[in-house]
Amino acid sequence: MYERKIPQNIQCPIEKGLDIFNGKWKSRVLCVLARHQTLRYSEFKEEVPEITDTALTSTLKDLVSTGIITRRQYEEIPLKVEYSLTIHGKEAVEILEAIALWTNKYTKELLNYDTMPICSNCLFKGN
Repeated sequence: MYERKIPQNIQCPIEKGLDIFNGKWKSRVLCVLARHQTLRYSEFKEEVPEITDTALTSTLKDLVSTGIITRRQYEEIPLKVEYSLTIHGKEAVEILEAIALWTNKYTKELLNYDTMPICSNCLFKGN
């Protein structure tokens, strides 16, 4: 997990919430996990092929450490590990959906985009 050189001075719940979801891949990993319920590492790589191993590993560790997803390791060979959303993660996906709907509206009304670039299987395509 990334360690900051200068400690953050978070002053409010909005800042903390945004800090939890700060990162290039977190929203996409959560969206993919919400669609599939449970995924293994290799399945994340299939769903988000442009993510590097380092970025995926770091993103998963961050989301596990904040309680947004769970990591379940099975005692078998070969090693089997599955990731799924926690209750907090499911609530977070609802927040991401609201952001996606707002963004779709905002880009159409204010930025004159007809469509936003989206994942091919996005849960939040909206109007």
